[in-house]
Amino acid sequence: QNYQRQSYVTQLHKVYNELSQAALRYQTDKNAVDLKEAGLNSQSAVDSFITTYFKVVSTCDTSTSPCFADSYKKMTGSQALFITTDKAYMLASGVSIRPRYSGGNRVLSVVADINGPKGPNIVGRDLFLLCLYKNGLIDDTDDAIVNDDGELVEVSIPISADDRDKIYNGLCASSSSKIHGCLGKILNDNWEMKY
Repeated sequence: QNYQRQSYVTQLHKVYNELSQAALRYQTDKNAVDLKEAGLNSQSAVDSFITTYFKVVSTCDTSTSPCFADSYKKMTGSQALFITTDKAYMLASGVSIRPRYSGGNRVLSVVADINGPKGPNIVGRDLFLLCLYKNGLIDDTDDAIVNDDGELVEVSIPISADDRDKIYNGLCASSSSKIHGCLGKILNDNWEMKY
């Protein structure tokens, strides 16, 4: 089981590095100060970025299926959900990604299944959310921390270890259908899956 977890983390780390390097090349190619200025400012720009900077072997145009499995579970056994009507891609590495443009500081939310549609299809094991920010950093979601009044709290990027733990406990480790929070925990634990 530890070997399997480390294998998942190794694959996740490869996806993380591939996205990071592609973002850096994109920004450098456009001679821009950040990814927004470089032109990563719409879903069509995101799709062009993916097809230009990644080795895409298959595209799922109107649905994430068959690039992704038809359903995913949380570690608690409950159903996991993410938007499946956007374009998805199967990469040469066997990873499936569903990149979605986000306005604001976060430019891209990438749902990644590190072994494509093959099992176990569990959030935090083979399915993760990676968020790419306009400064080129990849971290967890920036829209999951709320104050006592239930209002969204702005977080800095990189996200603090405490905030990553809050997101992990509130979303990844919970029965919530959301898929956020697992990457941040792995980043906190220095690329180990300790859950």
